[in-house]
Amino acid sequence: MRVPVLTAVSGSRWEAGLVEALERNDLGVSVVRRCVDLADLLATAATGTARAVLVSADLRRLDREALARLSVARVAVVGLVSADDEAAAVRLRQLGITQVLAADADPATISAAVIEAVAETAAPAAGAPLDIRAAMSDLPDPPAGDLDWLDEPSGTGRVIAVWGPTGAPGRTTVAVGIATETALLGESTTLVDADVYGGAVAQTLGLLDEAPGLAAAARQANNGSLDVIGLAKLTRRLTPTLRVLTGVARAERWPELRPAALEVVLAMLRQLSAVTVVDCGFCLEQDEELAYDQSAARRNGATLAVLAAADAVIAVGSADPVSLQRLVRGLAELSEVLPGVSPAVVLNRVRPGLIPGDIRAEASAALERYAGVMPSAFIPDDRAALDKAMSVGRSLAEVAPTSAARHALRDLAGSLLGREVVATKRALLRRRG
Repeated sequence: MRVPVLTAVSGSRWEAGLVEALERNDLGVSVVRRCVDLADLLATAATGTARAVLVSADLRRLDREALARLSVARVAVVGLVSADDEAAAVRLRQLGITQVLAADADPATISAAVIEAVAETAAPAAGAPLDIRAAMSDLPDPPAGDLDWLDEPSGTGRVIAVWGPTGAPGRTTVAVGIATETALLGESTTLVDADVYGGAVAQTLGLLDEAPGLAAAARQANNGSLDVIGLAKLTRRLTPTLRVLTGVARAERWPELRPAALEVVLAMLRQLSAVTVVDCGFCLEQDEELAYDQSAARRNGATLAVLAAADAVIAVGSADPVSLQRLVRGLAELSEVLPGVSPAVVLNRVRPGLIPGDIRAEASAALERYAGVMPSAFIPDDRAALDKAMSVGRSLAEVAPTSAARHALRDLAGSLLGREVVATKRALLRRRG
């Protein structure tokens, strides 16, 4: 039985000859449709009539989002490029296509590549729903490019996601605090604003929020042109060890932060920095009204993608009765949506008088009783220090190094890095000082 194959190329002269050769020889594949453009390809792939597609690098609008949709349909992708077009081959590999061949390769070689690609693409279980987010992880990370000039790139950097329920519990304050403290400990750090509802990292640190930032990185990742060097250029370097990747300037630009593209950006951030701290949006809803269309854009897809990819998740809540209730419900929702994620709970804005008795003991007891968790850290509500930092667009460590809130954030960052790492870093910093 032959493998049914689609072709999708843009004006390539070699397509007709290749199709004829594949049909003339019994090579295990059969071309069932020659698609005229990407829309035709995606529509045909969704019908389940083919298991693979031959695409050219010049196919208009071919990006990682399109490849994710093909992966959802369980259609393997093989790229064909002109023998002398190395740039086209690089672009296809950056998009995540592992099988890239010269268009003038022997038909038997191309057929073998198609059969191998199909074998690597698992067939969906009977009756199983198709999920584009699950398909994103099937796309391999693109090559990093020349990293010689970067600071100790390893590709194994950690991603820390800072999330919290609705009600502005202080996600950005905690994210900025963790990032600045890890940077002060000597760890190369990138702070990312991925809040699709109202990112405030740029304003908090006194930066212009019109810089391209994360939206530009996601756009380049989606079309296969992003590499680590290009990503570094999109960041703002505040200190020798701290970079910032600003978020979308206006909330209506959320469609630019597609989950498939953010997966690539996060993979490259692991190569750029030892620690990446991501300020996430609050909402975890999965847009059930659009569940019938697995390829539709979802506003909360960016948050879910970051939380799923993170090595550590910090759940931030305020230490007052209303916020604690929201945190309990939010943790339950997070457990339902991403059952594999086990967040560390941080209570922010802790001050006496919000709850009768010892606020730390009472808040801890409430969380243990209703959510089955205990807080990992308490951030005091040092309003004077926080207001001063916000007014001048600086971190707490810069404007109020002795602040109780700053000390708590420093300890939290240290716990995330690990005691041995922190002790080593501090010893090195003392020697340098």
